[in-house]
Amino acid sequence: MFNIALLGAGRIGQVHAANIASHKETTLWSVVDPNREFASRLARQYQARIQTLDEAMTDPSVHAVLIASATDTHADLIELAARHGKAIFCEKPVHLDLSRVRDCLKVVKASGVPLFVGFNRRFDPQFRRVKTEAQQGRIGTPESLLIISRDPSPPPAEYVKVSGGMFRDMTIHDFDMARFIMGEEPVSVFAQGSNLVDPAIGAAGDIDTAFIVLKYASGALATIVNSRRSAYGYDQRLELHGSEGLLCAGNILENQVRHYGQSGATGALPEHFFLQRYREAYAAEWQHFVAVLRGEAAPECSGDDGERALLLADKALESLRTQREVFL
Repeated sequence: MFNIALLGAGRIGQVHAANIASHKETTLWSVVDPNREFASRLARQYQARIQTLDEAMTDPSVHAVLIASATDTHADLIELAARHGKAIFCEKPVHLDLSRVRDCLKVVKASGVPLFVGFNRRFDPQFRRVKTEAQQGRIGTPESLLIISRDPSPPPAEYVKVSGGMFRDMTIHDFDMARFIMGEEPVSVFAQGSNLVDPAIGAAGDIDTAFIVLKYASGALATIVNSRRSAYGYDQRLELHGSEGLLCAGNILENQVRHYGQSGATGALPEHFFLQRYREAYAAEWQHFVAVLRGEAAPECSGDDGERALLLADKALESLRTQREVFL
């Protein structure tokens, strides 16, 4: 049995706490959060301890940490855990600054502990099947990828100011998915963006609508379509076109019932938000991390993957600002 210290008892921490507690090989050993109310509530729910950060790091009973705290704490917590010999699961991103990420990864590599970065969409069963079938040659040679990712509503402008911007906060998932699905590194990026959803986001110096094109050495292309607004729910789709066919992964709907009548046909809307849409993905990535703890697997999404996704976000931002294709 592996004992896990959860660092962060907010919304995403609650998702991970449930997965830790429900897995037969892991125990939610302790909860660490400066918000005592949040920590107490979660600890009571899962019969866990409340620990300080120092207590969790020095506790020999803690085998691993799951970092679900604020983004600006991730790199410091990763380094601290690595120096104490704890296996690490960290929500994306490692940090918003690329040089800080690289310094952090040096500490992790020197410590020899595993680091898994939570780009959970790699573990979505639908997207993963697209990847698997493409690898099996089902559609021949991949030629173009389309990723559509639209949030149901924009975040507050106050969040935008500290999030690193749309590309580092939202699109970074899609950069990772493009790398995952295509199986090769892009050689250039071209980005266009607008402020169409909320003027406050524009006032904060960010965009809320974007198209990004990644080009690969093979000539293949990946197009990412993003919006901070989707009136019909959480829009998450992708299409992979190849020389011999097409693989599509559509939205997960609130239910699968369709009604047909004289006036037409109706069906359910997509799941409303990421907590519902990626429920299975969060459980699957925890299953994978347990395999890492058992020594049966290496992290499928490593610190290097986190670094690469952030690099693409930075280069896309450079392209947006210069209005030019940026080569990698």
